[in-house]
Amino acid sequence: MYIGPAKLGGFITNVSGIEVGHYTDEAAGTGCTVVLTRRGAVAGVDVRGAAPATRETDLLHPTALVEQVHAILLTGGSVFGLEAAAGVQRYLEERSYGIRFAGHTIPIVPAAALFDLGVNDPSVRPGPDDAYTACRLASSQPTEQGSVGAGTGATVAKVAGLTSAVKGGIGSACVSLGNGILVGAIVAVNALGDVVNPATGSLIASPIDHRSSVAVILDTSYRRPEVPGPMGNTTIGVVATNAALSKSQASKLASIAQDGIALAVRPAHTMSDGDTMFALSTGESELPANMYRLGAAAVEATAQAIVLAVTHAKGLGGIPAVSELKQ
Repeated sequence: MYIGPAKLGGFITNVSGIEVGHYTDEAAGTGCTVVLTRRGAVAGVDVRGAAPATRETDLLHPTALVEQVHAILLTGGSVFGLEAAAGVQRYLEERSYGIRFAGHTIPIVPAAALFDLGVNDPSVRPGPDDAYTACRLASSQPTEQGSVGAGTGATVAKVAGLTSAVKGGIGSACVSLGNGILVGAIVAVNALGDVVNPATGSLIASPIDHRSSVAVILDTSYRRPEVPGPMGNTTIGVVATNAALSKSQASKLASIAQDGIALAVRPAHTMSDGDTMFALSTGESELPANMYRLGAAAVEATAQAIVLAVTHAKGLGGIPAVSELKQ
């Protein structure tokens, strides 16, 4: 991918004030990932898929009262996994991170979940204690990628059914725009569609023994398989920058970041996906925000994070990883 004088590489944790922690349960095939911003960050969200599972997203609307959030939770377990956000709140409250209201400290923790109940043990979903563990493990160090955290049970290329799917995962990337301005992304990739190389359009992960997902869908003989095929999807993630943004600008950045999903996942934003992107601004840079450059960087970081999620994944529950298929 060509991004001019900007530099692509690193992780979302390169952005000062951002920490990431994973909880992974390989036996059950699920997990969760927390993106901590203990001191608070301006946030926005864009929900583009038609089947989302989210929490506290209304608070991120530019007209809502709350100005900052203190963490974002990405979790497996479908809607059941959203309960894990209580563990993030508990961790932050114990350490007095949150907004002050009526004598109380109230951490604001929006969340999004992906459907991974078709992998290994569907009765096990991330809970509050698991998310609390992810918080304890959170740091600003380079974050582990692949089949960990919210990407543990993630799968892609499921248009022909789960038996033809390829392992998804979670990935992270960062773009440096110079003058200390950074835009990072972390994305858990559990898409219905294929993952492609954004620079060339060539397939990285597609249904085993099938053509591309788009070609399968457009085939007049296509018949939608039974669940957990096209029903078990969703790509969720966070972009973060140290540029100072308003809530309106953060919401716009989250919206633009969805283009990164469209570049790397085909088809994206389907009726069976709940694609959701959050945006965080730690505001540590005093330079004026350039939304043109920040938006372009968010797209590139998101697309690269998706590629890294799949290429770092490992097989689980009988679902092979791309690296295994190429051996």
